[in-house]
Amino acid sequence: MAHGRRRFAYDDPERRKFFDPAAILAYAGLGSGMTFVDIGCGEGFFAIPAARIVGETGRVIALDVDAESVERLRDTAVRLGLVNVSAFAAAAEEAIPCEGCADIVFFGTVLHDFADPAKVLRNARSVLGPRGTLIDLDWRKEPMPIGPPFDIRFDETTASKLIREAGFELAAVAAWEPYHYIVKASVPSPSSLF
Repeated sequence: MAHGRRRFAYDDPERRKFFDPAAILAYAGLGSGMTFVDIGCGEGFFAIPAARIVGETGRVIALDVDAESVERLRDTAVRLGLVNVSAFAAAAEEAIPCEGCADIVFFGTVLHDFADPAKVLRNARSVLGPRGTLIDLDWRKEPMPIGPPFDIRFDETTASKLIREAGFELAAVAAWEPYHYIVKASVPSPSSLF
């Protein structure tokens, strides 16, 4: 990560003022039996609700560079009886938790934090299965009273360009009020490559 960040508990009420994880995961298309990979998972703000949505036949793989956050996520999953969560402490630039296993790879307000976001996105491409979806939720690059420093944020155009260059097809770019945007992208079908 390029800079320090505040830790958010998986059920942080302040963060819920900005977005509802269930609504975002529904927009992503997450459903029962899917495999969800949360890159930069923190303490599980999205990973824990995702584990409930995918259910016992699904799987959540969570990755974060901060080992303490990962340990808190593991503890929460155990306490809630969520046996479908695997959490790892590793740098996203160096980690590919599985090859072609994921239905959804998710970045929750973290893409701008990585030292090499292009490499992280290429790794995400390796993790996704043939009809996989990438979701990048991030802060808009606008003056606002909260959020990360303005100069490190990616605007929608920059994020979209990085995602396309990593081998994805853009499906949608949408505002997520009040402060964010979402880029939804997919793995190109073999027929679209010709």
